[in-house]
Amino acid sequence: MSADWNDSTPIYRQLKERVVGMMLDGVLKAGDALPSVRSIAAEYQLNPITVSKAYQELVDESLVEKRRGIGMYVTEGASEKLLASERERFIREEWPAMVERIRRLGLDIEQLLRDSGNAQGGAA
Repeated sequence: MSADWNDSTPIYRQLKERVVGMMLDGVLKAGDALPSVRSIAAEYQLNPITVSKAYQELVDESLVEKRRGIGMYVTEGASEKLLASERERFIREEWPAMVERIRRLGLDIEQLLRDSGNAQGGAA
């Protein structure tokens, strides 16, 4: 995790999104412990309440569970749940805007997909 925070979004939300990204990328897997609130707060010079708020949102979404006295752990099925919700959000919120931009620019979706496959070494 980098310590670069932007001013347009609350830091606790940015921290939460970084943890979510780590889950989606497989860096954090089911059963893995999250770094302690104190260690994150110290490492990134954040208020521990900010870190706790980010972690609490993850608990509220059942992505992380508190184990009293030992810490926070990624729940079983968290990455699958995240993947499903992120896919749904992408299709609902981001994809329509992308399709509209593609249309406005007069681009061919099939050509874009072929070109992006070539740019990624043939993996589309």
